[in-house]
Amino acid sequence: MNNKDFVEKLKELSACSEAVEFVGDMDFKTSWEKCVQADWMLWLICKMEIGTREERIHIICDCAATALKYAPKGEDRPRLAIEAARNYADERTPENLEKLSVARDAAWAAAGDAAWAAAWAAGAAAWAAGAAAWAAGAAARAAEDAARAAAYKEMCIMIRKSICIDKHNITNQT
Repeated sequence: MNNKDFVEKLKELSACSEAVEFVGDMDFKTSWEKCVQADWMLWLICKMEIGTREERIHIICDCAATALKYAPKGEDRPRLAIEAARNYADERTPENLEKLSVARDAAWAAAGDAAWAAAWAAGAAAWAAGAAAWAAGAAARAAEDAARAAAYKEMCIMIRKSICIDKHNITNQT
């Protein structure tokens, strides 16, 4: 897909302005190969329905699974939600849909619990340590930014391996 058609398609799909700006004068294939924003790539394959529904769900699960290493020891709700999503993708039964719904709600609760605990701890540290906490927070944010960039890069590689755009004839569309 040439640049003009790709940019038009992104706008038609209501892509964020940052993504449209990233594309600039690149065609679809070049943009796909250079993209380092896994969330943009996942959004695009879902919006344009690139790959089968099952392929899309599985690569989303693969990307989500990369974050499991950050779940507290013994916290299985996120992993179980990913497994339930995979099972539903493979077998779209009412039973698997119900299991997915329950697992999804539990995973959201786990994420909320962790976020509140982290927010409370960060707030307490900031009050207790003042400027030192701010400096430590700045260092942590820098480390988080680097880790996030590395994780996104890893996920982009996974997405490209899983969703072969040439196989789906996207690059030749107009």
